[in-house]
Amino acid sequence: MIPPAARPRSTAGIVSRTLAAVTDLGVVLVLLGVVLLVAAGARFVVSPLSFHWPAPSWPLSVLVAGIVAVTYLALGWATVGRTVGDAVLGLRVLSRGGGHPGWVRSVLRAVLCVVFPLGLLWVLVSPWRRSLQDVVLRTTVTYDWDDAIGSPRDR
Repeated sequence: MIPPAARPRSTAGIVSRTLAAVTDLGVVLVLLGVVLLVAAGARFVVSPLSFHWPAPSWPLSVLVAGIVAVTYLALGWATVGRTVGDAVLGLRVLSRGGGHPGWVRSVLRAVLCVVFPLGLLWVLVSPWRRSLQDVVLRTTVTYDWDDAIGSPRDR
């Protein structure tokens, strides 16, 4: 039997990666809801008599959403090589050497994914199933059920 560390990893395709991205979008939306509730709570504590719900401008909303999304993605990729969406679908982001991408590469990858999400579509034409973000930053997304949510190890 081949040890798990020596087994070749299969590169993830467009369907798995898209489903992981949609799951991560849901996580980011929940986080944005938490940010709004915290802002409303702070406003209430400071001035309970004249309280009204925060109504941020569109530019501020887009900026905060971008910061939350980049932070969420970069934290996941730099620390454990996966986000919640990746874990649910058994995916892991790896550097060219096969390890975690590291902080700089994770932040750059997160920025590229948030600013240009259509780069994921390059997976459809790439013979190595790599997105434009993967090509630029020399990363790859593989199937890796070790330590994933629902893996046999979790039971």
